[in-house]
Amino acid sequence: MLATISRWRRRVGALIGGFEAGQSGRRLKHFQPSRAHLNTLIAAAGADITARARWLVRNNGYAANAIESWAGNVVGAGIKPSSLIPEPGLKAKVQRLWLDWTDDSDAEGFTDFYGQQRRAAREVFIAGEVFFRFRPRRSDDGLVVPLQLQMIPSEMLPLSRNETTAGGNVIRQGIEFDRIGRRVAYHFLRRHPGDVTDRGLAGETARVPASEVIHVIDPVDAGQLRGVSRFAPGIVKLFLLDQYDDAELDRKKVAAMHALFITTPAPGEPFDTAESDGDGGERTMDLQPGQIVMLEPGEEIQTSAPADSGQTYEPFQYRTLLQVSAALGIPYAYLSNDMLKANYSNSRLALLEFRRRIEAYQHAVIVWQLCRRVWARWMDMAVLANALDLADYERRRREYIGCDWLPPKWDWVDPLKDARAEIEQIDAGLKSRSQALAERGYDADQVDAEIAADKAREQKLGLQFGASKNAELPPGDAAEDDQEKDSPAAQAA
Repeated sequence: MLATISRWRRRVGALIGGFEAGQSGRRLKHFQPSRAHLNTLIAAAGADITARARWLVRNNGYAANAIESWAGNVVGAGIKPSSLIPEPGLKAKVQRLWLDWTDDSDAEGFTDFYGQQRRAAREVFIAGEVFFRFRPRRSDDGLVVPLQLQMIPSEMLPLSRNETTAGGNVIRQGIEFDRIGRRVAYHFLRRHPGDVTDRGLAGETARVPASEVIHVIDPVDAGQLRGVSRFAPGIVKLFLLDQYDDAELDRKKVAAMHALFITTPAPGEPFDTAESDGDGGERTMDLQPGQIVMLEPGEEIQTSAPADSGQTYEPFQYRTLLQVSAALGIPYAYLSNDMLKANYSNSRLALLEFRRRIEAYQHAVIVWQLCRRVWARWMDMAVLANALDLADYERRRREYIGCDWLPPKWDWVDPLKDARAEIEQIDAGLKSRSQALAERGYDADQVDAEIAADKAREQKLGLQFGASKNAELPPGDAAEDDQEKDSPAAQAA
């Protein structure tokens, strides 16, 4: 019945006209995409996509470079907090305590909290999601704040877990929901399904309350439950390009190994067979400069003339990598490390667009989903453990946990011109020093305190720094120097 209705609708659409994209003409006859929801598609293919993405990161140079570029630009040295507590002394105490705790945040002990941010950015790019579990610790464990974070890969939450609990809750793809659709728990596997070194029971799960889990995900569809790898649109082309490069390399290697071929109409042995490492006993002969070889009647020498890669190899590879770059959302130069095709103008344009994407991702994913939750839980644990003494914390909690997160600063191609432009904007009242410092990844209060301390120390020791270079020169020299730098000849150099 449904098939009949669908055919009738297509016929009516063909008669009426309208959107060509919705018709089933000759060109689109075989273009029949699935109408299944993204959750269904992820349940069917998500595990394979993640496995293939991880394989590419381990074995493909372009994929490995892409993931490192992404993590380096998203997190860098870390997205750092700046407390909004108005009292300077209390704010400084909170910041110092946080800095001390970041060294203890990793439950595995491999890195600090900013390293965990970087690992989270990598995992979300590769697998589409990652989980962090809050691990409260005892007061005698020696931590400044008794709290740690355990990173859990996406494979630990089974996509195939779909059932209804005895209490009426629904488990969908490993996530338990209550009757009104709120996440109440996650059902993680006790051992990684692909780790044969773990002797735990395969398939055994543990229920973890949702309040103890951070699910970091970059959703693309409404109602999406689980993540999908950012490599998904580029996996096929990356894998096939890798195979093509390997085949081309092997072809050139085989061609380069054969210098000459001797053809003969006779089945005899015209020269001694050299010893070979293989069992095939190939007939080979070592050649030396100036060597004269006597041939038997009927024998001919043919030189090896392998076909070159031609002029199509590099353009084909370049266009394919451009498609992969667009699929991953990473500039071509960041993907391939090829700077030959870049100049100042197009590099700056690509960089600006890439940074807009990075800033949106930093705010919507890393800061909103990970950093804010960790900061709020850390403040709660610090107060409960008496590491922080905050008056009337329960009532003023929202005020105390207020925080700005400062991403790493962006470096420009011409820092001098950018710095001058920023100074002019501050002088013209178009932006504040606090805003300028925040954009560079610094806290204004901390910077001002350090400047004041430096000046006090300089006055105490009788030191004087910061003399302008231009003050020692005639007024015209500095201007002439700037004009000379901005001249076409200087830019070309």
